[in-house]
Amino acid sequence: MKFGRIAVDTPDGEQIRLVAAEPDSGRVIDLARAYALTLQRKGAEPERARALALAVLPGSLAAGIGGGSIFLDAAHDALAAADDASFAIDEVSWRAAVDSPVIRDGLTFEKHIQNFHRIVAKSQPARSIYDRPGFFKGTTAMSYGHNQELPYPDFTEQLDWELEIGYVVGKSGSNLTPDNAMDHLFGITVFNDFSARDIQGAEMPIGMGPQKCKDFGYGIGPWVTTMDEIKSIEGLKGQVRVNGKVLSETKVEDFVYTPAELLAYVSISDRLQPGDLIGSGTMGFGAGVEIGTFLQPGDVIELELEGVGTLRTPISAEREKAPWWPEPRQYPHENWVA
Repeated sequence: MKFGRIAVDTPDGEQIRLVAAEPDSGRVIDLARAYALTLQRKGAEPERARALALAVLPGSLAAGIGGGSIFLDAAHDALAAADDASFAIDEVSWRAAVDSPVIRDGLTFEKHIQNFHRIVAKSQPARSIYDRPGFFKGTTAMSYGHNQELPYPDFTEQLDWELEIGYVVGKSGSNLTPDNAMDHLFGITVFNDFSARDIQGAEMPIGMGPQKCKDFGYGIGPWVTTMDEIKSIEGLKGQVRVNGKVLSETKVEDFVYTPAELLAYVSISDRLQPGDLIGSGTMGFGAGVEIGTFLQPGDVIELELEGVGTLRTPISAEREKAPWWPEPRQYPHENWVA
């Protein structure tokens, strides 16, 4: 099944609804509404049916996943009333496919690692990249869904995209191994780790990891495809398009660390939670910096991943100016000698 999240206008403001996407049929099914109808047909009173449906199939995909098999069973049962609870797929307002408790982003594809260090760092990759599956933690506050406009931050001149697989966790677990880590995977989505490359170059020497170069926006969507629909992650094809023009073709290959190894490593002395998103790292030639181009205001970026779909993100035509930006301080160590 393909799970997505849409926004619906109500008298009380925007409400997020969980949907099942059926792109081949051109529709999405409001799962809570459909399940409530299913319960009513079994004798439940309308008010109780709606309350039960929203409890099991909430607008939060992370919360729903936390319900385990009851959640999936209810989602499948809801399809019995799909015809009476569906919308045209092109008419809904999408939000980030999953509202993750934690977003982590990895670095696992050899081709991108080599391209990035050759083009940007002008050096060989650090040995530590091959010692363990590296990752950083990003904000969960600035996630954008399919067709949601991304504000172009005024502090960058090098707005980049990154085509990644988003691994969505299905159940909690600590101290996993590669042998059992994939049992904790719910599904995959398209993850666009937007990057401000010029800001990234200034921030990384601080030694605290990415900050403003990443946290202004993550694209997640258009939906999460459950693992029963994915025969194998390895070998999936990807494509990048800007303003309708194909800029690169890529494929899931050349793992330095596999998805199972990345998930297991993240869980060591930590805990995976239902709905957590872990980015795979950029697929080879899946970023603009690898092909010598960046996004401009008004552009539209489309990232397609086989087995999932296409995540489309329009970039704002106007730059979003920050109300304040720090002034550099005097560097006190100009004449410092070790």
